[in-house]
Amino acid sequence: MIQDKLTYKIIGCAMKVHNTLGAGFQEVIYQRCLVIELKKAGLSFEREKDHKIYYEGVEVGTRRADFVVENKVTVEIKAVTNLKDVHLAQAKNYVVAYDFPKGLLINFGAESLQYKLLFNPKYNSV
Repeated sequence: MIQDKLTYKIIGCAMKVHNTLGAGFQEVIYQRCLVIELKKAGLSFEREKDHKIYYEGVEVGTRRADFVVENKVTVEIKAVTNLKDVHLAQAKNYVVAYDFPKGLLINFGAESLQYKLLFNPKYNSV
């Protein structure tokens, strides 16, 4: 898996939370704990940041990523026993909707922390 310093730091923060709490809590508890760890790591972030969704130039609604870190990476949090394709699709959609090069899907609900690094196939850095 290709990582950079930013995603490495985010995953490290998530590992600290999971190692401390373990599995079994609601998603919101992990979100609140991740806020603490992201702050301790000196990362800037927004929690539950709304983003407008457009279809053929017409605004059709909004989506809300759990975290946007350093205005570069979307982070979607789950607390489920097993990640499903729908969770992966949701996280991928956020990366594309926010037009970021990458995102993370992090699951605190399994015995070991699970994470997936996602890339935006439509990202245009120009």
